[in-house]
Amino acid sequence: MATVSPAAAAPGAAQPAVPAGERGATKIADRVVAKIAAQAAREALRDESTAHTDAHASVTVRRREGRRDFGEARVRVAVELGYPSDIGAQCGAVRRQVTQRVRELAGMSVPEVAVQIERLHAPQTERSGRGRVR
Repeated sequence: MATVSPAAAAPGAAQPAVPAGERGATKIADRVVAKIAAQAAREALRDESTAHTDAHASVTVRRREGRRDFGEARVRVAVELGYPSDIGAQCGAVRRQVTQRVRELAGMSVPEVAVQIERLHAPQTERSGRGRVR
């Protein structure tokens, strides 16, 4: 009995499955996850206030072998907030938005989002020309 090589198989015929060890893998770069997290933090703060906000993120991605998802991201986001404001509510909104967007866009679970407040902007000091509150 003759065997037919995959190259000689009829077009449209089902190709044999490629073993898992021979397939490629998709990996999401840490810097991509950091950009997603920073954008999500800006989105959350834009929803909470109309003031200008700035955010950047550093991310540690932990890969898990044998899982269907793209791993686990532990995120640290640094933000600037207006003052006075409900800082706890803004940080909670940032955590929720970062978790949701990283899960949606990168397919990663996010067990931890640490929010660091770098600066507080007070309208009184900005009007008087003294700048930011540190």
